[in-house]
Amino acid sequence: MWPSSTAGAEKPATTSTKVMTNADIIFNVFGDIEILNLFSECITPNGIALTTMQYNCTPTVGTATPISGASASLASATAGTIVTLDGTTLATAPTITPAGVSFGQIDRGIIMTRGTIGLVIATGPTTGTWKHYLRYRPLEDGAYVTGV
Repeated sequence: MWPSSTAGAEKPATTSTKVMTNADIIFNVFGDIEILNLFSECITPNGIALTTMQYNCTPTVGTATPISGASASLASATAGTIVTLDGTTLATAPTITPAGVSFGQIDRGIIMTRGTIGLVIATGPTTGTWKHYLRYRPLEDGAYVTGV
């Protein structure tokens, strides 16, 4: 049983639409959460650069930790392409699907303390714009996430 009505209920967070650059912060995390789904959607087409993307958590206390491997190349990604965090380990590369439809479930939730969720972009920035989506569960009263 959760200690209050605000802890435990699944919640969404989204970001604004923008070009992805290395070390971008996409979400600010206030309190302990469990990440249930995390994915990125291409809004305007990407160029031909062999850009890759990796999700990263940086807690306020502790060290930055990748929560995925690097994706395959996002070169020429079309609008509607989805990059989904769906691994069984923190080293699993995100899945890229160009059709606008993807499985969105992480095999196990990822526990994160307050801090930020960001991106590692190799050979970036992207030329296309992207929007990021997070579904999470607060693990303590008052925990929440905001998109950047």
